[in-house]
Amino acid sequence: METGTIFLVGAGPGDPDLLTLRAARLIESAEVIVHDGLVSPEIMAMTRDDARLISVAKKRARHTLPQDDINLLLVRLAQKGQDVVRLKGGDPLIFGRGGEEAELAREHCVKVEIVPGISAANGMAAATGIPLTHRDAASIVSFVAGQCKGLSDQDWSGLAGKGRTLVIYMGVKTAPQIAEKLMADGLTPDVPVAVVENAARKEMRVVRGPLAGLPNLVSDHKIKSPAIIVIGDVTAREDAHLAQIVVETHQ
Repeated sequence: METGTIFLVGAGPGDPDLLTLRAARLIESAEVIVHDGLVSPEIMAMTRDDARLISVAKKRARHTLPQDDINLLLVRLAQKGQDVVRLKGGDPLIFGRGGEEAELAREHCVKVEIVPGISAANGMAAATGIPLTHRDAASIVSFVAGQCKGLSDQDWSGLAGKGRTLVIYMGVKTAPQIAEKLMADGLTPDVPVAVVENAARKEMRVVRGPLAGLPNLVSDHKIKSPAIIVIGDVTAREDAHLAQIVVETHQ
């Protein structure tokens, strides 16, 4: 029996109009889709009526399937001769575990195709008008995961500060530790910060304030995942479009 192909597909921030043409075609034609919880209902509505939909949604400390089991599931489905779309919010290779899934597939001689998606950071930047880089504010941008093992032991010095933008994924639950860590690594308490909930979706919210107030930004406004934390001068630039988008602020 011929082995199927695993397609690691980025679903972007949620708007079907922001899918690549390749992603849209695969979603519409796939017989088997293994999908994350962050994939929007609008995109899931594009699937075939007879498609087999397998949810492997993850929440903090509670997974439908552990990642190792997801990797094996994809391989086993492909080994049965089925093409499988592994559908992920954002981009498969930016905090999407796509690298792990691709590695195991290749170890089992299963063909893998990766279809990029608009990452949460890129979607956020476009939707809010917050530029990740700007000639007058930042020539360097870094992406980090705020929810990971050994957070306190990591060296983030140099990732944020003058001329730099730091984008933190999955940082809602650890916002107090993130603020403390960055200030301990040398950032001043008044560095501007933006927190963007549900980036690039209709229900998007943006709150802004100083780094020292980051924990209060999250708690006072009841920010929930998915959310992106952006740290740097790009979040505080005077921009009419940005002022319209920012629906909540914190002094």
